[in-house]
Amino acid sequence: FGTHALLIVTLTLIPATAAAQSENDATREDDYPPLWDRAPESLLDFLVKDNKIVINPWNYQERLGVYKNMLNSSAKYFTAFGSQNFGNILWGLPLQHGWQFRTGRLADPSSATSCGYEDGDLLCISVRSWWSCMNYYLAVIPFLGAVEAGLFGQLQYEIEILPPEEQRDDFCYSVADCRSRNPKLMDEWKAYFEYLLSTEHKAGSPATFSSFKMDDALHLMWRAHVSSIAYALPKFQDSLKYLSDPEANFGEDWANAVDFIAATHFSTDLQTTNEFQSFLPQRMLTEGDVLPSISDFSPQQNRVLLSMRALHKVNQLTGGLLLKLWQKAMSTEAGRKLGRKLIEDLASS
Repeated sequence: FGTHALLIVTLTLIPATAAAQSENDATREDDYPPLWDRAPESLLDFLVKDNKIVINPWNYQERLGVYKNMLNSSAKYFTAFGSQNFGNILWGLPLQHGWQFRTGRLADPSSATSCGYEDGDLLCISVRSWWSCMNYYLAVIPFLGAVEAGLFGQLQYEIEILPPEEQRDDFCYSVADCRSRNPKLMDEWKAYFEYLLSTEHKAGSPATFSSFKMDDALHLMWRAHVSSIAYALPKFQDSLKYLSDPEANFGEDWANAVDFIAATHFSTDLQTTNEFQSFLPQRMLTEGDVLPSISDFSPQQNRVLLSMRALHKVNQLTGGLLLKLWQKAMSTEAGRKLGRKLIEDLASS
């Protein structure tokens, strides 16, 4: 049964798997998240008030700035993996956030406000959006974990995160607040950034990172990523009511698929993430959308969504056994390499 399960999962994930990064690929402006060039470059580009750096994560540009600061401050650890920080595995987070923004998934799904709409406040991130609430735990928590780890050095100001207009108790707003509410999440994101910092040897000039191992970095990053989703999923279950059934199903299918992707230590660099995201839907799903026959989606997009639906259902039917078998198969570096190669070979055939 284990071998069959492994093959089923592998075949299911094939369409959603990208080709390996080619460093020779030219990078276009649309390879970056929308408005990337307008996002705050440094922490002091955010509002500084009363000796605090004040960040509004309910504004798309400011949440994007949180990611940009993490990428900029961790760039030196990824210089061996491509120019212009393209090899940084944190790219998966802002690119996913950009996809959510571009496809309307951060707007108010209840339509009670104009938050996130072109004829309203386009840059507004709605607290009623299931996607935006889930993403908070993959934006603010990693960022505060990075602050606590010392990624930004010794800050002269405290960091203050602004709350949304409603559901304030569903979020945390400072290193101390988040540590008291979510110690495990903070520990795991902090551990990822502490690992990066631990690989720096300043004896030589320029700094060298001889102890940096990409597989170790991916392990720690994905461990924290999966924990963020596992924590946020039950917390925002009620927010799914604002979505159409197909969109709500897709959201949960996507969250489930991430567990399988994470186990392979999938590389979330700029190029690979962009390749991968081209298979995701370019708009929100509506009640009339029936898989695998959504007319304005490509055959590949239909197949990806159907595959994720099937993967989620089979994993539920087996009580999570499918995921456990997959994780066991991916528990060694050799296994993960084999898993990625199987997927890559089958995807390109």
